[in-house]
Amino acid sequence: MLKKKDEEKILDINATMQGSLVFSEPVNLRITGKFEGNLNTKGNLMIGEGAVVNADIFGEAMVIGGHVSGKIKATRMVTLTSTANVTADIETPKMVIEEGGIFNGKCKMLQGKLSLSELSEFLSIEEGKIMEWVGNGRIPVEREGEKLLFDRREMEDWITQHH
Repeated sequence: MLKKKDEEKILDINATMQGSLVFSEPVNLRITGKFEGNLNTKGNLMIGEGAVVNADIFGEAMVIGGHVSGKIKATRMVTLTSTANVTADIETPKMVIEEGGIFNGKCKMLQGKLSLSELSEFLSIEEGKIMEWVGNGRIPVEREGEKLLFDRREMEDWITQHH
């Protein structure tokens, strides 16, 4: 069942779904049912206490309270509540695990300066496109000799402003 409240931009999924969900506009997404596949979202993602998700998830900020397995990449933050049971490889700059929350897997916390390849992976955008932005002055960059470095915090702000 899909419920959408336009004024709040909340999408509540309480169903069994399989496939790929891609959101190009920010939305507050709440999953309380079962989902399997790929999920690419902007905005806030809430996975409820009774939810079962087996997916590769890419998003900004996530609060997980149910069962999740797969890969998780968040550009802002991942929070595992006390009811979370997560088996995943997580990439995020910030992570909170509440007492009682279960996490099994690897966690890579992005910090400081990112290389071109790390930024490409962080944004899921080809290096050539990032170099185009650098050449046009559309993205903040620091040069250390031949090496390009991108400040993670500046990139988070840039993403917020440009997407």
